[in-house]
Amino acid sequence: MKTQKARIFIMDDHPLVREWLTSLINQQPDLVVCGEADDAAQALQAIETTTPEVAVVDLALKSGSGLELIKDLKRICPGVAIVVLSMHDEMLYAERAFRAGARGYVMKRESTKKVVEAIRHVLDGKRYMSEQVGAALVEHWADGRQASDSPVALLSDRELAVFELLGQGQETRSIAESLHVSMKTVQTFCARIKEKLKLGTERELLREAVRWQENRPEG
Repeated sequence: MKTQKARIFIMDDHPLVREWLTSLINQQPDLVVCGEADDAAQALQAIETTTPEVAVVDLALKSGSGLELIKDLKRICPGVAIVVLSMHDEMLYAERAFRAGARGYVMKRESTKKVVEAIRHVLDGKRYMSEQVGAALVEHWADGRQASDSPVALLSDRELAVFELLGQGQETRSIAESLHVSMKTVQTFCARIKEKLKLGTERELLREAVRWQENRPEG
């Protein structure tokens, strides 16, 4: 009698990454990819249909917010365990990802073995993070510090999402559509971001967002 394989869903907007993950996971005797998506809206709809045990989610989305996607997934499909696969700075994003509802956090530069290891850990009901990420987070928490020394760490998850999209060149209307909020709400977020980052004008905000985006590693 064959043992039923655990169903894994992949959410990443890079086709080559999805192809790599699908090949990696389908080679495992106990795992199988049941679906994939390249944007948040498609992922939410597909996951409800395919009912996976684990969703592997990239934080770097071309539209919307990876952190907001995690929150939406936990609200709509609470039984799905989420493993984040990301190139983002560990200190700024790992803690936020776990608070949003993720069970695992793996950096893309880590070995393929770590991805499979993370999936199996969350399937067993455990949390997973690489030793590097875990040690850094514990050190910051023990010292009572924020997860990053960057001023951007002062932003809320929603403010960070707006800041990211500004850095990608999106305008207020497009950001509102991506985050499913009103333009007035986006403007309010922009005002809060300027205050927290000590920026005086919209132009300074845009310049800082673009600079920050350009200095981040590719997801």
